[in-house]
Amino acid sequence: MGADRFSTATRLKALGTALVQGPVAARVYRAGPPRRSRLTGRAALLALVVCSLVVALAYPMRQWVTQRSDIAEQRHRTEQAREQVQRLRDEKARLEDPAYVEQQAREHLHFVRPGETGYTVVDGSGTNRPRRDEGAADRPWYSNLFDGVDGSDGHR
Repeated sequence: MGADRFSTATRLKALGTALVQGPVAARVYRAGPPRRSRLTGRAALLALVVCSLVVALAYPMRQWVTQRSDIAEQRHRTEQAREQVQRLRDEKARLEDPAYVEQQAREHLHFVRPGETGYTVVDGSGTNRPRRDEGAADRPWYSNLFDGVDGSDGHR
């Protein structure tokens, strides 16, 4: 007797009997060792635990990523605010200097010192735009008044 308990003839006889008895009996008879299911109880439990962890950690991870981006954005805003404060401090220091204030007044407001003569040089780089017909709302009130008086005199 070898390692096999039944001979091939005995197996064929049992298979033939099972086929004669019907498809249910044929399914019950197996020629080899019993097959194990691929999904065992432990594997199903492990899959359930892994899925539970993924679901449980999804929301906190999303919050963490969102908070990290918010922190980076706030750091960027803080750096911009620091730069603006530094620029304003520099501007304040310059405005405390009387020479700088005088230079700005001369340049932007065309101020001159007493006894000086101010000149404005027209270099032709400006654009000549034709005046558009202004409506009554765009003109000064007194122009509208005079136009109304002139118009009423001409219609008589």
